[in-house]
Amino acid sequence: MRVDPKIDKEILDAAKNLKMIGVCAVGTNHIDVDYAKEKGIQVFNAPGMNANAVAELTITKMLEISRNTIPANYDVKVNHNWDKYKFVGRELRGKTLGIMGFGRIGRRVGELGKAFKMNIVAYDPYLKPEQFDAEGAKGMSVDELIRVSDFISIHVPLTPETKNMFNKKSIATMKDGAVVLNMSRGGIVNEADMYEALKEGRIGGYASDVMENELAGSGLTGNDEFASPLFECENFIITPHLGAQSVDASRDIGIYITGKVKDILGLNKEQV
Repeated sequence: MRVDPKIDKEILDAAKNLKMIGVCAVGTNHIDVDYAKEKGIQVFNAPGMNANAVAELTITKMLEISRNTIPANYDVKVNHNWDKYKFVGRELRGKTLGIMGFGRIGRRVGELGKAFKMNIVAYDPYLKPEQFDAEGAKGMSVDELIRVSDFISIHVPLTPETKNMFNKKSIATMKDGAVVLNMSRGGIVNEADMYEALKEGRIGGYASDVMENELAGSGLTGNDEFASPLFECENFIITPHLGAQSVDASRDIGIYITGKVKDILGLNKEQV
């Protein structure tokens, strides 16, 4: 499975012969992992297999929001206008990129950011200062990172500690014109507070691959209309959680997870 649907106690109780759950992604917050463990069901994710795909999409969004490519494309194709003076942007070079969560994805984002001559700062509570140094980044606290960054890229899991991490209070401490990129999970950014900040022009933009309510209603199986007040904001860009949606990442994740299935079921290569 991927990051949906939710696997709760009811589903786990109904799965009488379930031995394992293979998550073809990093996050497992959609699974009741503790209850699965109680029932002897092993849960595996695929850390790192989609790191490059997510990192490349992150840089894509940074470029799109910095160079106004999406509204410019719309203006030409839909409005049939050809006015380059409406879409003056800014370069990534020399800007400070703050990376929240410096695991495989975050480190790859930092590596790509350095190729654009960006200054890399990062937050990760599980790393030592020398580990940041080894990646050419400066480690710092969440509060400090939010204050100094021109771009803040989120790559932390959704937990009680990270939920609503970006809210009215933290957004107020950001630099003028700074941009937030949520490439992790909906709920880390308080969308109501972000909407207010964008409408009032307090920050430069918000780019996201996730939303709090992305599986509303019947989720992936229905035809529910998906809407958000954020859609009114010109400096908000969104994609439907496609960070790992590359043929390359799908191949790598598939090989990894089927290997885990083989291990759990005790199959040798000839039996697979």
